Amino acid sequence: MHWLHRASPWRCLFEPPFDPEVGEQRLMEPLQRVLSAAPANLSSAYQWQRQWVEVLIRYDLPAWRISQLISDYNAWLYRRAIDESLEEMTSQGWGPVPVRYCVLVLGSGARDESLLGPDQDNALIIEDYPDSRQRDIDGYFQALGEGFTRRLDEAGIPLCQGYVMARWPMWRKRLSEWQTQLELWTQDRQVKRVQQTNILLDFNPVHGDRWLADDLAKSVTQILPTRALFMDEMAALLDELPVALNRRGRLANTSTQEGPFDQAIDLKRQGLMPLVSAVRLLAVHQRCKEVSTRRRLLTLGVAPDCPLSLGEAESVLATFQRLQQLMFDQQRHQMAIGLTTDSWLDLARLRADQVHMLVYDLQAIRRFVNWVQTQVRSSRRVN
Repeated sequence: MHWLHRASPWRCLFEPPFDPEVGEQRLMEPLQRVLSAAPANLSSAYQWQRQWVEVLIRYDLPAWRISQLISDYNAWLYRRAIDESLEEMTSQGWGPVPVRYCVLVLGSGARDESLLGPDQDNALIIEDYPDSRQRDIDGYFQALGEGFTRRLDEAGIPLCQGYVMARWPMWRKRLSEWQTQLELWTQDRQVKRVQQTNILLDFNPVHGDRWLADDLAKSVTQILPTRALFMDEMAALLDELPVALNRRGRLANTSTQEGPFDQAIDLKRQGLMPLVSAVRLLAVHQRCKEVSTRRRLLTLGVAPDCPLSLGEAESVLATFQRLQQLMFDQQRHQMAIGLTTDSWLDLARLRADQVHMLVYDLQAIRRFVNWVQTQVRSSRRVN
């Protein structure tokens, strides 16, 4: 890759003649240089991300840590886009913000798991207001949602093709409406409602009043674990996300139908998503308020009433981080050869040991998913 021939900055610390201040300067120089070149305008901010990601790689950071930093950077882009949209609306005569609000980022961004090809997934919580003010207040936040999502699209974070964005009424509601929506979605085991709830469950506030997000999180922990049919359907939906293994436990090449490579698997859909979804289900079942897969696992591993031990949680986390590394390396390769980043893993690029470890990890995910399903279903029968 671009930086492969360069020595790690860490090796500069003790170069002779040793001087702590000089060593620190040498260590930080690559990072300081790329940060000093940060663009001033939002339109070119996302493109600059690729440069500092390559610098982070020089510091030998693993993919899971870089993923956290990419998520932090994308959250900053959100805040910048929202601030610019608010300024534009003020100049257009919209006046001050009518009530308090909170913009949520959803999905991998909320879980601090963004990689190199994100799209937009966001929502908006609005403070409760009288129905008589619906037209004016919702009109204001519709304009805000359209403004910041457009700016993010122009900055390089594309609009969500599934319309999961605050510009649409489905994902822009008053707090009480969100709570009512949760009640409605979880009343029974309709697949579509469970899928919509799964989208909402991974959220993190990026702009506005955080207490609105905290109140919504409380509603999640109060409502969902008590809905037996809904929880059972959440468990059943994991069967719709099989890992990329055949019945013999070997890698199942799925590229012949859809993928861009001769031998490939969709690592997101056939590896990461089953694991992330199972961890989410277990977190909801245990009333865990954490959002990121990493924090969910580590919190569940020490929770007194959770059947998952800390050692087991750390093992699942290690599996997750290895898959993140494979995905990150694949996306960097795609960018280097001019391809659009996606979730297909080219199996031909893997070493024999990587293939062996991938099979091991997918088998571990399959066992973990089955275990989580059993835990949730057995609990429903007991209750």
